Amino acid sequence: MSDRLIKAIKEKKSPIVVGLDPRLESIPKEILERHFELYGETFEAAAESILAFNMGIIDAISDLVPAVKPQIAFYEQYGVEGMMAYKKTCEYAKSKGLVVVADVKRGDIGSTSKAYAIAHLGRTKVGSQYLTAFEADFATVNPYLGDDCMKEFMDEVRELEKGLFILVKTSNKTSGQIQDLEVEGEKVYSKVAKIVSTWNDQICGESGYSPIGAVVGATYPSELEALRKLMPKAIFLVPGYGAQGGTASDVVGAFNEDGLGAIVNSSRGIIFAYEGTEAHFAEAARAATIQMRDEINNALEKSGKIYW
Repeated sequence: MSDRLIKAIKEKKSPIVVGLDPRLESIPKEILERHFELYGETFEAAAESILAFNMGIIDAISDLVPAVKPQIAFYEQYGVEGMMAYKKTCEYAKSKGLVVVADVKRGDIGSTSKAYAIAHLGRTKVGSQYLTAFEADFATVNPYLGDDCMKEFMDEVRELEKGLFILVKTSNKTSGQIQDLEVEGEKVYSKVAKIVSTWNDQICGESGYSPIGAVVGATYPSELEALRKLMPKAIFLVPGYGAQGGTASDVVGAFNEDGLGAIVNSSRGIIFAYEGTEAHFAEAARAATIQMRDEINNALEKSGKIYW
């Protein structure tokens, strides 16, 4: 799966992943009103509104980016109907040729971890059949429980050629409360990075990149650069761009000297770019995606890291 993602990044000249984090209050009024009229003020109306919005975004950006990243919590809050919107969003993105990153941040041990892995990356056995619950290619994973958690996920990665992004140094302001603690003279996030690097050595694609990637925030550019050196074979998923304060120059350190090795996420900055303007939501999302792509590519070119 790492090879497929790297290939898509090269083909589109775009190291971007668009986060599909729908907020009902930010979905265009005409979409909400149409579905409220059909279904009332119900979970079904919310879910159908979200799906219609997501499909519009995907249609607008699918030729510009290699991947999308739906954050599952924004769907779970609308119950079973919301989860159907999540499932259909993943399926629609795949039908448009996009890599789907399930932002689920799962982590447990044994049979529970295996069930999480099967749900989001694998196939569920029902009688004599194997059925797919959700159409994801990558999943985000919390490594706090160690190898007992990771084994089950890595089994699915190997068997079905999927991928993972491991939380290493996250973009939020309080990440340092745990991730920056020192253990034996070394920051926790550095120790996690070294463990991820050993997993990279176990599974690596023809591109030189492993399907076991790392989540490292754009809001910590110096740490980002240091972690790049610790995990040269990992694809970095870089949140924190735009709305959280990360800039194009901040994310340059996420890329290897070959100009590859990272995908930078923007959610609100793209999908809600229309707010405060007269633009159609999908057209605004497309324009914001092009602007972000150009900003990052320009920063990479200035640093001498541009691939294309």
